[in-house]
Amino acid sequence: MGGSINANHLMFLGYGALWTIGLSLIGLLGGGIAGFIVALCRISPSRIVRLLSAGYVQLIQGTPLLVIMFLTYFGLPALGVTVSPLAAAGASLTIFVSAYLGEIWRGCFESVPKPQWEAAEGLALSRSQRMMKVILPQAVRIATPPTVGFMVQIIKNTSLASVVGFVELARSGQIINNSLFEPFLIYTIIAVIYFALCYPLSRFSHRLEARGGPARIELETA
Repeated sequence: MGGSINANHLMFLGYGALWTIGLSLIGLLGGGIAGFIVALCRISPSRIVRLLSAGYVQLIQGTPLLVIMFLTYFGLPALGVTVSPLAAAGASLTIFVSAYLGEIWRGCFESVPKPQWEAAEGLALSRSQRMMKVILPQAVRIATPPTVGFMVQIIKNTSLASVVGFVELARSGQIINNSLFEPFLIYTIIAVIYFALCYPLSRFSHRLEARGGPARIELETA
């Protein structure tokens, strides 16, 4: 124990930062696919499907991500399924993100003005054709700013993966601090790296929102 931080420590933190980005992308990709399905189920004409998907969203949003990770990593082995820390963290983030993105995207679908839905029905398009050719292109414009903004939350939530032993940025800092015992310096560096990852996304989201204002007004008045 002891010593000062050196290049090897910084490289280890950089390695952890790369895994933070990788885990964020896993959560965004997996959660995005599952969230799209959840969003479609939330606006399904079937009442049962809407109720089941609403129950899923409420259940996941009402459960801390930390608990989901514990259940995935420590609970599944009790059922005979052993998962690695990466698989547990990736699956937990996917489940968590799917509930939030599904609800965000449901709101975006429903933000498309009703006359657009009625016009698509008037053209005798099937439900899938209405979604793909009329509703989805407009909903994507509305959904892009909040989706980019939510990516900031995904990046910050990856720090919880350290509880299952996955070595991302927070966990790598914890390991270094255990040997150097320089918490102020090490966690300041970690905070700066998180800020460097999140701040550009936050600014980009704000710019998209500013650009999307006229588009929303245009859709609302269409």
